[in-house]
Amino acid sequence: MAHIYLLFDFAQNEEKAQQARHKLESWKQAFRLDKKLLYKVERTGAASSDGDAAADAKPAKPEKGKGKSKAASKPEKAPAAAANEDIKLFIRLAFSGHEKLSEQRWVQRIPAEEPFHEASPKVVKVGDEGFEATETQFEELT
Repeated sequence: MAHIYLLFDFAQNEEKAQQARHKLESWKQAFRLDKKLLYKVERTGAASSDGDAAADAKPAKPEKGKGKSKAASKPEKAPAAAANEDIKLFIRLAFSGHEKLSEQRWVQRIPAEEPFHEASPKVVKVGDEGFEATETQFEELT
């Protein structure tokens, strides 16, 4: 089964990245694409080291009301971290050999949809330059 990777760079637009993720989830459920459409998000930037330092400092404080302190700490970290991070979305399409038409339709459809077309879409197929690097990068993401 050959894989096709679609790469999208949302820069620092967290809202568009979340819209894209929600749209992918709805497609996976509606069209039963559980194993055929996989995606991972990569966040890069200086905020990741700042976020770790803030996370280390927060447990040192005594907690007064576990539910409220945890809920209050999460929204504080998220906007600060999202403001400086570049967001990249990796989508892997894995259709079998007899599903070429479905594969072709999804490769054309996804980059044309609203949150994706503004994120500089790039399609990487088997045999293209950089395919191996893209595949290893996708596998390393959690």
